[in-house]
Amino acid sequence: MTLRIALAQFDFPVGAVARNEARIAELIAQARDVHRADLVLFPELTLSGYPPEDLLLRPSFLAECAQALQRLAAQTQGITAVVGWPEAAGAIVYNAASVLRDGRVVATCRKRELPNYAVFDERRYFEVDPDAGACVVEVAGVQVGLVICEDLWFAEPAAATARAGAQLLLVPNASPFERDKHAQRDALLAARVAETGLAVAYLNLVGGQDALVFDGASVLADGDGHVHPAARACEEHWLVADFDAATRRFTPLLWPAEEDEGRDALAWRAIVRGTRDYCVKNGFRQAWIGLSGGIDSAVVLALAVDALGADNVTGVRLPSRYTTDLSNDLAEEQARALGVRLLTVPIEAPFAGFMDALAPAFAGRAADVTEENLQSRCRGTLMMALANKFGGLVLTTGNKSEYAVGYATIYGDMCGGYAPIKDLYKTEVYALAKWRNGRDSDCAGGRRSEHSRSEWPEGRAAGGGESLGIGDSERRPLPIPNAVIERAPSAELRENQTDQDSLPPYEVLDAILLRYVDQEQSREDIVGAGFDAATVDRVLQLVRVNEWKRHQAAPGPKVSRRAFGRERRYPITSGWR
Repeated sequence: MTLRIALAQFDFPVGAVARNEARIAELIAQARDVHRADLVLFPELTLSGYPPEDLLLRPSFLAECAQALQRLAAQTQGITAVVGWPEAAGAIVYNAASVLRDGRVVATCRKRELPNYAVFDERRYFEVDPDAGACVVEVAGVQVGLVICEDLWFAEPAAATARAGAQLLLVPNASPFERDKHAQRDALLAARVAETGLAVAYLNLVGGQDALVFDGASVLADGDGHVHPAARACEEHWLVADFDAATRRFTPLLWPAEEDEGRDALAWRAIVRGTRDYCVKNGFRQAWIGLSGGIDSAVVLALAVDALGADNVTGVRLPSRYTTDLSNDLAEEQARALGVRLLTVPIEAPFAGFMDALAPAFAGRAADVTEENLQSRCRGTLMMALANKFGGLVLTTGNKSEYAVGYATIYGDMCGGYAPIKDLYKTEVYALAKWRNGRDSDCAGGRRSEHSRSEWPEGRAAGGGESLGIGDSERRPLPIPNAVIERAPSAELRENQTDQDSLPPYEVLDAILLRYVDQEQSREDIVGAGFDAATVDRVLQLVRVNEWKRHQAAPGPKVSRRAFGRERRYPITSGWR
């Protein structure tokens, strides 16, 4: 007995119930008519999008989801479809997936394990049905079981499904991207198969949702424990395979496999996807980036071009009295390499104006970090003004190291709507820059993405400035010049300034932060690992006192185990040390 399954690894935006309904109906028809599938599986909470958060507290939203599901059921003929949705039963809401066939809902499965850690807070919204048993339905003569996302991470839901007679286990997911998670997931799949003998079809959502990026990377595991290559991450795909019930093995028919599961490759693509979707889903046609000639802005520029296309990105030089010729030259070199427009807006005049206005109040006081921050705030104001005037979104260029210790100016370089490298430590920024430069020649050197300005309806071209694109026939320079990677990082807010005037070397700083922030080690653990006690004390104190800045920071894509934002929520006012 052979069952053909189609996995819909697509993006279903949060709150877009009508659009999601229409797309699900279209995809059901494609699965049946084009791919000749017996069954089509959709991701977790397909109708509402994931995570719908407090939309689930609105009865009208839940009612719209329920009505949409009934309409989809009525249209489903000649195929079995499994669709995720928030099921309201009076005042109780379940994270559910319903089986649609022959114009009706033939079964509904309710999630049994509700995650309430890291970025998840499902227990705020959903309940567990204490009477829910294993969910198994027959499709084309095959017994098909269903568990939802977190259920797979516990042994009993899969075991109960096997005891109920399932031969194949379907797992719809909305699992956010995190570095090194794929290996953990594959080991989990192998363990569940070994425990139950069930083959597993694991489908994951794809798309960016605020600070989360769902990477797809769906995967099949045969009943003998063989785990097939994952589908290509961060891209929408139809995934089609035949399942042989006798051998409990899959034969992939349409399965664009992942070609590069390296940490930097996956992180780059996740950030690109998150940046693109944040802009597109929120109606932004262009991105604006302050180019300093440094590593952070260079990497953000390359990410933005990969996400939105060079025609939709504008770089802005904002030189001060302390900006070196090298910084200006490198910013121009980056813009030329990636084919983006470059503007130059000096900050000397607004900075001098502020200093004149503040002179009476500052009389008798020596210059200090106040004047440095004021320059950064001039830049932030100018960047926001450009975005206001011409449309678009300012992308901030701060990294996780800077946000951790407060080496960023609130209302200055932290100004903007999205922070692409917010969850990358400085050393990781360098690693990604080198990876991007080393990418194959088809992709390197600022190749345009599939998005161009002509494809954006009602987009407004950036005003002024020189277009610095180069012809395709010319040899393209590196997207991130080696001189940027090699130079000492500096905010350039005073003479001869470098980051290491104020911070430990980034190799040391990042190693301490990784232990303290991501791994939640104590001061004693970190010092015990061989780090200088005074340095550790200083770094940890900086992390604690800068919580207030991070609470006001723009969202950015999560790629680590413990990102600032919804995953790491510490109080601003705290007496704990």
